[in-house]
Amino acid sequence: MREGASKLLAACSQREQALEASKSLLTCNARILTLLSHLQKIREAQVLQRMGRRSDGVQGFSLHERLPCMGKVAISNLRIPLMWKDSEYFKNKGEIHRCAVFCLLQCGREIYDTDMVMVDRTLTDICFEDTILFSEVGPGFQLRVELYSSCVVEEFSLGALGPRRLSWLGGSLGRSSGKKLRAALESAVGCGSISNGGGAGGDGGGGVAPSSLLPDLSTLGPKYHLLAHTTLSIEHVQDSFKTHDLSLAATEDRPFWLPLYGNMCCRLAAQPLCMIQQVISGRLKLGEEPNCWDNIYGVLRGPSLFCYQSQNDLESQEQPLFTITINKDTLICVSDKEPLQAQTISISTQCQGEEVTYTLTTHIPQDTQRWMEAFWQHFYDMSQWRQCCDDLMKIETPPPRKSITVKQGSLYHEIVTPSSPNDGLVIQDLSTEIRILLSTYYKERY
Repeated sequence: MREGASKLLAACSQREQALEASKSLLTCNARILTLLSHLQKIREAQVLQRMGRRSDGVQGFSLHERLPCMGKVAISNLRIPLMWKDSEYFKNKGEIHRCAVFCLLQCGREIYDTDMVMVDRTLTDICFEDTILFSEVGPGFQLRVELYSSCVVEEFSLGALGPRRLSWLGGSLGRSSGKKLRAALESAVGCGSISNGGGAGGDGGGGVAPSSLLPDLSTLGPKYHLLAHTTLSIEHVQDSFKTHDLSLAATEDRPFWLPLYGNMCCRLAAQPLCMIQQVISGRLKLGEEPNCWDNIYGVLRGPSLFCYQSQNDLESQEQPLFTITINKDTLICVSDKEPLQAQTISISTQCQGEEVTYTLTTHIPQDTQRWMEAFWQHFYDMSQWRQCCDDLMKIETPPPRKSITVKQGSLYHEIVTPSSPNDGLVIQDLSTEIRILLSTYYKERY
């Protein structure tokens, strides 16, 4: 994928295409480095296992070690305020400073990027409408948010047009027109950010541009630079918008710099699996009075033990008979007064400000042990996920990413547009060739 993104970047002729391709290349490189790091940790753990030692960084070494449940974390409605000078924002003075920005978000092995946003002095906030969902994280997660920026020049460098494209343009437009256009393109390349050390020159028609004028593929295209970053953890989870501090990583003298206020606002929500999945269920007996038991069907999920009259009521989505609150203040103990019978489970919890005790028992002693183990694990999960288990936070499923619509047109209309003579040279859209290039790459690859 990285090689494909590099070839895609080399074939781009439009500014937006190049910016998107450069963003994809940066994201792909970050994913490769993260996966290599994770692979290295796995190999180290395997070596330690063979040596009879234990690694704290990898799960699953001790069968008796209690581990918290996994969960989902979503970050949405990301806003980064800008602090323009009065002369720039209100009086609209000074040079137009425009940058392409996006966010790279990493949590564990998962890395995602947001859509690219064009920023200039007309904006007061950088807004990312994406909802980024991390589907398998633990309560000790570290979500790193990085803001990248690339300075956007009005005249997009045409260095991506290699010798084959220049020669093709000469052959398509004719010998005389082709020479003039190639000379203009070579001049644009020579004036670009990449120093070639040579002057522009043409070869007499339909030939190949001098190799000294062709930019190096490794330095081709726009570059993104880290502008700011922050790291979020479970302490920052809240079922509402919250402001977080940003660490700035660039100074004002850099061309990709933007006047950040130093804060970031977003909604960070979490859903532990113990809040959305059934922890345990089964038949129970509720003791209303001594020696008087009612059969119920219990389901432990989230902060509640739902008690139904039967399993059929659960399957038909009937309302439970009653609900027992299970939270960090709930006390559960097992009585051992009747060793020949199933042990009773006492649950003491708060109900409308008063302490209420429920007495439950199972039909066989083995089920009592199973229920108690589920309770201990559930309490441990809630203690690790903390405020995330107070109430179920809503997480919306992210919509599919929108495809980028690329303008189509003939070569003549892309280069010469009478209605806009001041737009300069515009090169034909290369989306078709890019698709063919990627298709060929993957065929060769696999």
